[in-house]
Amino acid sequence: MNQPESIFAKTINPIYQAGMALGGVVLFSFIAKLVHSTGLVDVPQRFPWMAAASFMLLFALFNSIFSLSSENLMKYWGKSLYCFMGLAAGAGFFAYLLSSLTMNEAGSYRWIYIVVAIGYLVFLSMMAMLRRIVEFAQREEWNQPRQRRK
Repeated sequence: MNQPESIFAKTINPIYQAGMALGGVVLFSFIAKLVHSTGLVDVPQRFPWMAAASFMLLFALFNSIFSLSSENLMKYWGKSLYCFMGLAAGAGFFAYLLSSLTMNEAGSYRWIYIVVAIGYLVFLSMMAMLRRIVEFAQREEWNQPRQRRK
């Protein structure tokens, strides 16, 4: 029987991940604008900044997990970092266009951007360390435990 392969066992290009995250920012921001225009719910003017920060965090989390299955970790990291910077710039620009607020005017979102960026680097570092530990454990020859004398 063939077991279905987990999505986390596949390598997904960081460019596609960043594109999906940016698409999520655009989609959620437009839906929020539509809901606000109907008057059903009061959506804050800073909502596009919240959507941008949320999808950046999702990108950071999933991108670091998908880095475990990459063949060449350094090449994947290079693409990932550029994609993260592009996502941060693109989502920030889109949030500015929709909210008419700069990042400084949006309140604490400048700090949220900084925390998400640092968190992304921490996530990547943790996954790299985890990968090295697993590779070391797979290379190591395990002998039977020694018998103790009583």
